[in-house]
This record gives sequence, structure tokens and C-alpha cells, in this order.
Amino acid sequence: MKINVMGETNSILKGLEFLTDELNIELHENGYPITVTQRVGPIQVLNKDGKGEIFYQEKIHFYRAIGVWLENYQKNGEFELTEQPHFQTSGIMLDVSRNAVLKVDEVQGLLRKLAVMGLNVVMLYTEDTYEVPEYPYFGYMRGRYTEDELKICDEYADALGIEMIPCIQTLAHLTMALKWGYAQEIRDTADILLVGESKTYHFIESMIKAASKPFRSNRIHLGMDEAHQLGLGRYLDLHGYENRFDIMNKHLDKVVSIAEAQGLNPMIWSDMYFRLGSKHGGYYDNDVHIPKEAIESIPENVQLVYWDYYHADEEFYTSYLQKHKELGRNTLFAGGAWTWNGISPNYGRAFVTTEAALTACKKDGLEEVFTTLWGDNGAETPLTSALPVIQLYAEHTYHEIVTKEHLAQRFQFCTGGILEDYLILNQLDETPGVMKNNLNSSNASKFLLWQDLLIGLFDENIRGLQMNEHYQKLVPQLKAAKERNPNAVQLFEFYEQVAKVLSVKAELGIQLKQAYDRSDKESMSDLLELVKGMINEVRLLHSKHRDVWFSLYKPFGWEIIEFRYGGLLARLETTQIRIQQWLEGKIDRIEELEEKRLLHDGPNGILEGSLGNHFYHRIATAGNLNW
Repeated sequence: MKINVMGETNSILKGLEFLTDELNIELHENGYPITVTQRVGPIQVLNKDGKGEIFYQEKIHFYRAIGVWLENYQKNGEFELTEQPHFQTSGIMLDVSRNAVLKVDEVQGLLRKLAVMGLNVVMLYTEDTYEVPEYPYFGYMRGRYTEDELKICDEYADALGIEMIPCIQTLAHLTMALKWGYAQEIRDTADILLVGESKTYHFIESMIKAASKPFRSNRIHLGMDEAHQLGLGRYLDLHGYENRFDIMNKHLDKVVSIAEAQGLNPMIWSDMYFRLGSKHGGYYDNDVHIPKEAIESIPENVQLVYWDYYHADEEFYTSYLQKHKELGRNTLFAGGAWTWNGISPNYGRAFVTTEAALTACKKDGLEEVFTTLWGDNGAETPLTSALPVIQLYAEHTYHEIVTKEHLAQRFQFCTGGILEDYLILNQLDETPGVMKNNLNSSNASKFLLWQDLLIGLFDENIRGLQMNEHYQKLVPQLKAAKERNPNAVQLFEFYEQVAKVLSVKAELGIQLKQAYDRSDKESMSDLLELVKGMINEVRLLHSKHRDVWFSLYKPFGWEIIEFRYGGLLARLETTQIRIQQWLEGKIDRIEELEEKRLLHDGPNGILEGSLGNHFYHRIATAGNLNW
């Protein structure tokens, strides 16, 4: 469609030019006239008597508004709509530290989608995936962003009315950065910095300067979450036991002063104060007591980020927002898209927790929210699968209540995707035996893919659940979804192949064990053919996963996932050989199949309504991958 945008266009024209392909429009002096007016107040879009009008306050509101205008023009002809933003800032935190480092052009593509949705904050979570010139091993061979790459992203975001905020770690979560020899004198434990040492603060100063330099924003996220062993490693050897509140606040004071010297306004995760104030070290402890002196020692200008993607009830979020208020510091809320520790997204849990959390945030009057897109344990789940949850955040930002019908309409306009098709991906993990909405994050598609057929660590967990049949039913659904979503063909091809592999492999280990226990060589011979076929299907899955990865991410980090595919293929080949030898009488027993199968409960047992949730190293072997 040709449009002629008139009026106050200087601040929005560059960004609009970025969005012409996204919105399928052409800017033309003879196009349909749309008058644009910037003023204080809600978004208003109108079309009447052959003319359009858009009223907006912030730049990001215009890009949301032009999308809403175009969507309604296509459907309604004449219309008048108003949207009132509920949050001052709303957006995403993108994890680029767990193998997957999004390519610059893909960051730009994501920014375009966020602009049309109306989201105005993006944080790139970089533990060591940015350059720090003084420390060449920092992010070495990890796909780290250069300063120029980050500048390009920030300039693009700024044109679209999106603030990019650097997000780093200055205490814990630094295993990858601290594993090199240069860090020997600044390392407390494997992932925690040695606080109180001058070399540590020189290192932190270098990180803060490097992380903030490419960005216009004067805000920075300094991390400081989950430092569970704070003061209990090398620090303990050097200084003896000290009150951990004191250690935390002394360190925070120094880091904040470094940030302030750079003209930056810092924020940190809030969990360490709650953990240190809990008798059990828990973040979400209703009986938490944070000493008054600890609260008073929190630097005044530090924002606290309350992260919570675990609770399904609005009341919990309300109570914890109140607990944060009692700390006397400005609070942001961070929810989660549940794209981590699995092959597929957990939309059920993401939607339930997001609805509860954002409803509470709106009632509380909280001004800033974002959703996290973590990539724990290798970033096996492609980033683009998070789009439905991002859209949900956007709609909650501009609407009091969000219906599924409204969400689906906006999702199709903003992304070109069909929401119902994306939601099929939820069934890869919300399988038989799993509670509605998978609220305890069972990750069957992951553990059934990577588990060894001969060892079968998870066979007892799924016994009697007809998992093969479950995945067989998903194959045609995903094939049809692929055909209906031309913008996401690679994504659905990948998941179609995941379902195809699991439609055979899910229960193949159980079938092998049963045939072996009965000494049923005829059945075992038939199963051997399935094992041979599985090798080809896994190779095809490997290829499709690789296609998705290289379409989105830098190459660094893919090797971790490829090691998993290589290990799986090698074990399938060994399985084939072992079975063949047994069938031919070359060996009289297959020792792995002699072992009785037990439930895989892990260190924390199996949560209610779940079949288990595990990282790769707990799935592939009962041994130790670090030996």
C-alpha cells in the first residue's frame, strides 16, 4: 500500500523507512494521506473520509500506531481506536551468552518486529560476549560482539524508538570469563569474582566501559544475581567468614561508584538480598527478613529488578512487588518466555505466569517490565519460537485484558505467523503424564532425543504413556503448520523432524529392553531396522537444526550442539553393532540391557505433573561428562 505520511515526521521517518517491507507499504507523495501528530496522551488512530490520522506521545507509540492503523484499514475501512500504554517501558532481555549469539542483521530484524508491536526496551544479556580490549581472552572464540556491531544495533534501535541497555555481570555468572589464566587473581569460585581486590575492580571498570560505550542509553544492568557462594570460596580463605550482606553491599558500592563515574544509572537483580534474608537461601520465601541496616545500605540510585517466571497466581506477584517496595528502591519486573532448557518452548507456563505477573504489575502501577529469553544449557530452542510470548507482553502493555483472539490477530499482523500453529510446539513437552500448561517444565522432547537407547535412563519415566503415538500425531500437524507459515518454514521443518524422530525413538529403548528380556530375536531383528532408520532421521534432524542455527546466530556455540548430535549418532551406531552381534551370537549378552530400569529422578526428585527436567549432562549418561 502506498501511503503519504504528513505532519510531524522528522523524528519517525527514518524508522518508518526501516519498516516499509515489514509493513508492506511504500512511502509516496501520492499515497493514502495519513496525518501524524505528536502530543501527550494515548495512541489514537483514525480513518475517515479518505484520510488517516495518528496521534502519539513517544516515538515507539507511532510505530505501534502505524501498524494498528494499517491492520484496521485492511479490515474495516473507517475506524477510530485508542490505546493507553500501561507501562513506561516494556520489552525483552535477549540471552546471547549461552552459545547462541544473534547475528547483527537478525538483531535488526527482531527490532523491527518489536517496533511494530510497540515494545521499547531491549537488553542484550552478555556475560562475556562483548569485547573488552584490555582482556583479549574475555569472550575468546565465543562469538562476542565488537563495539562496532553493538553501535550498529543501537543506532538501528534508536531510529525505531527502542532503548538498548547493556546487561552484564559484575559478580557471579562469569564461569566462561573466569576460566582463563588471566583471571587467576580475580577469581573467587569458578563463577564468582574475588570481591575486595583492586585487580577485580580494574577488571569490572574495563567491563563497564566496554559494555556501555556502544550505547546511547545511560542505563546499565550490572547483574549480581545467584552468587550463591559469595564469601565462601577463596574470599573465605583470605578474609575468614564475614556477614554476606556486608560483602554484597561493599562490593555493590564499589561497582556502582564505577558505573556512576561513567555517567551511568545502574540496575541489579534483587534476588541476592532476598536469598541472604531467607533462612533457606530462597528467593521466593514469604518469611524473608532483610535486616534494616542491609536495606539502608543499598545505594539509593540503584534500580532493583524483580525476576519471577515461576508463579501462576497473581497474588504472589502482588505480595512480592510489595516486598520490593519495602526496600525503598525503584523496581522493574522481569518475567520469562520459557525458551530455555529444552528443544521446544513452554508456552503453557509462559502464558500463565505472564498473565498473572503483568496483571499484578498493572494493578500495582509498576512502570517498567520486560520478558527474558534465556537460553540455558545450550540454547537448543530457536529464538523465534519466543515471538508469541513477546507479542503477549506487547498486548498487555497497551490493553487491560488480552483475549486469545486479539493476541492471534496482532501476532499474525506483527510477525506473519499463525498463533495456533506456534502453540502446537507446546505439545512437544506437554505430553501424556504432564499437567496442564506444564507448570513444572517437563522437557520430554529434550531428554527423549538425547537419551541413550541402550542405557534408557528415562524409559521408566514414560512407560505406558504411548509417547510414540503422541509424537506421531504431531508430525502432520507440524507439516501443515510449515505450509501455513511461510515466514517460519525452517522453524517448523525443524520441529516436524523432531516429532518424526521421537515418534520412533521415544519408546524404542523400552521395546529393545522388552525384546531382549524375552530373548525374542525376531522382534529384535525388526527393532534393529528401526535403529538403522533412526540414524538417517537423526542426521536429517541435525541438518535442519543446523539450518535454523546459522540463519539466526553466529557460528560460535553451534559446536556444543553438534557435539550432542555427534554423540547421539555415535551411540546409535554402537547400538546397531551391539544388537547385530547379539543376534549373530558373537556376544551372549548385551550388558546395558541386562540392567533393571529405574525412574530417573535426579537430585530433586520428579516434580508433580512432570516427567522430569534435566540438562544434557544428566540425560546422556549416568556417568560424568567432565571426567
